[in-house]
Amino acid sequence: MNESIQSPLADRMRPRNLDEVLGQEHLTAAGKPLRNWLDSGRMPSLIFWGPPGTGKTTLARLLASGLGIPFEFMSAISAGVKEVRDCIHRAREAGQIVLFLDEIHRFNKSQQDALLGAVEAGHILLIGATTENPSFEVNRALLSRCQVLVLKEHSRESLEAMLKRTLENDGWLKEMKVEIRETEALILHSGGDGRRMLNLLEMAVNSFPENEPVVLDNAVLEKFLQKRILAYDKSGEQHYDIISAFIKSMRGSDPDASLYWLARMLAGGEDVQFIARRMLVLAAEDIGLANPNALLLAQTCFQACSVIGMPEARIILSETVIYLANSPKSNSAYVAIERALEAVQRFPDLPVPMHLRNAPSGLMKSLDYGKGYLYPHDFPGAKAEQQYLPDALKHTKFYQPKEGGK
Repeated sequence: MNESIQSPLADRMRPRNLDEVLGQEHLTAAGKPLRNWLDSGRMPSLIFWGPPGTGKTTLARLLASGLGIPFEFMSAISAGVKEVRDCIHRAREAGQIVLFLDEIHRFNKSQQDALLGAVEAGHILLIGATTENPSFEVNRALLSRCQVLVLKEHSRESLEAMLKRTLENDGWLKEMKVEIRETEALILHSGGDGRRMLNLLEMAVNSFPENEPVVLDNAVLEKFLQKRILAYDKSGEQHYDIISAFIKSMRGSDPDASLYWLARMLAGGEDVQFIARRMLVLAAEDIGLANPNALLLAQTCFQACSVIGMPEARIILSETVIYLANSPKSNSAYVAIERALEAVQRFPDLPVPMHLRNAPSGLMKSLDYGKGYLYPHDFPGAKAEQQYLPDALKHTKFYQPKEGGK
């Protein structure tokens, strides 16, 4: 590679304005949120939620530049509360900065809380980036101060447009006389990640001997990519899509598909505790009362994986995955609590029936607190027929068992 070129190909090809951003037209086109905010000169704090390589960092830089506000980059992997406080101090001195916080989901509660005051006061325009659902990973207080924008993974069309523009505009590729005769392998292995695609292209071109024509087709790219794809994918796996397929395969009682998606995650370097946590949720939500032991096994799996780690954890995960996939399924417990929560939203302050109220004092007893309560153990089968729900809900059924009474 030409020694004068310092930055990677993906960095050199970053869009310089919103018009050059590919694949996110639902945010960048005329009349859409990012365009409107830039045109008005005002923008709320944001959280970009989407797959890797979809332009989260680029959009943040373009917004800061377009608004004329100083830009700071911070990674939640390496930053702590001290770095956050230092950033807040600089923001107050500058009046306002755009803080791009990469992988915001990795900040713990105290780190996120440290940002609240500065965000609320307007000293920091926060742009958080995450591949995880912010509803679960970002504190509610911070989330309420931000607008969540969903970024889409690149389509085949946007990736091909990116390749075309790269070949036409990058001086190094033109100097190397790169010719791409077929794009299927490159696009397939990119997994919708534009940065990954350009990194793979750069590595493939660099693999050719100096002064040899660079002609890339599917066969050449497959041969090259097979040597490198697993090592490259460790930090680039689109794990939220894979975990979705994994959970749905177990829910659908397909152990073979479940094991395949598990293997994909393990090969990509996914955190085994993340996998085991999701299996805990599935055991309660989708298996539930049809096989209560599934939750116990999933909990044991999580604890064992936490202690043992990889590579041996793969065996524990495999055993549990097969068990969960083959277990009978019932979501009656999940549906029941959802119905109960919905009722609480509709009737948030219904009074407790008098006969169920606690009566620790003489005054309460004189007001009929607890009067008429039937003690279940005084009745056959320890079951007393009486009203336990508030009057407005007295005939409501939240729990409706599936076949077999589960």
